[in-house]
Amino acid sequence: MEKRRLGRTNHMSTVVIFGGAALGNRTQEEANEALDFALKAGINHIDTAASYGKAETLIGPWLESRRDQFFLGSKTEKRDREGGWRELQRSLELLHTDHLDVEQIHAVTEYEEMEKALGPGGVIEALQDAREKGMIRHIGITGHGLKAPGIFLKALERFDFDTVLFPINAKLYGDPDYRRDAENLLAMVQAKNVGLKAIKSVAKGPWLEQERRYDTWYEPFDIQEKVDQGVRFTLSQPGVTGIPAAGDVNILKLVIAAGERYTPMSADEQAKLIEQARQEEPLFVAEGPRGL
Repeated sequence: MEKRRLGRTNHMSTVVIFGGAALGNRTQEEANEALDFALKAGINHIDTAASYGKAETLIGPWLESRRDQFFLGSKTEKRDREGGWRELQRSLELLHTDHLDVEQIHAVTEYEEMEKALGPGGVIEALQDAREKGMIRHIGITGHGLKAPGIFLKALERFDFDTVLFPINAKLYGDPDYRRDAENLLAMVQAKNVGLKAIKSVAKGPWLEQERRYDTWYEPFDIQEKVDQGVRFTLSQPGVTGIPAAGDVNILKLVIAAGERYTPMSADEQAKLIEQARQEEPLFVAEGPRGL
């Protein structure tokens, strides 16, 4: 599988990243099986969060003997210094490690949240302290929703983040405002040498009245051809290092297969896919999604 440098972290990350959200409702046996599959495929990057159900609890025992084989990131939704510090301690304990390669301020969906997290007494102070103590190596920020790229353009002016995570797919690129902000953000992360992880590459749309067949908060594409298209589109955007796999173990193999045979998507192919995606329901009808 192709590897790309994750900005100034200098980690050569596989283009498919193991997304811990897939383990939120799983058993230890199911988690071990999924992680074993990812390891066999050569994946060398795990991205999880304190808010992903049982994910950290399940990853920790499996990861302990393999810690040096993975770039490990977690996330906190706390916005204050004290809350963020406590949550980081718990993540380290559950993940059976003495350090994270990156801790991320998670799910920043409003400008007001960003201001609180980065202001006096904000969680950023806890993360800076933790970095000085060697408990984390890098600091990142993540977000979902239509405001995400615009918020992160401002966030990168306020603080020199090492990584950024936000959604990129053909449906979102059909929104001219979103695409403008996303492309401006991609240009900024390249100029600042910031690692960029892109989510929602295989999101089809919101669950409506249909039965929820997967653990993802959105309905994912589950046909290999469609997964391939989504993965190719997202990985073809300049500045993208990799994509955390969808938040369901049943989609994991499809995303890994797509990553293994990835080839860049031409501008004409991208334009056609964006046009096709206009037929799908908007993914972000309201703010507030939290999973991958």
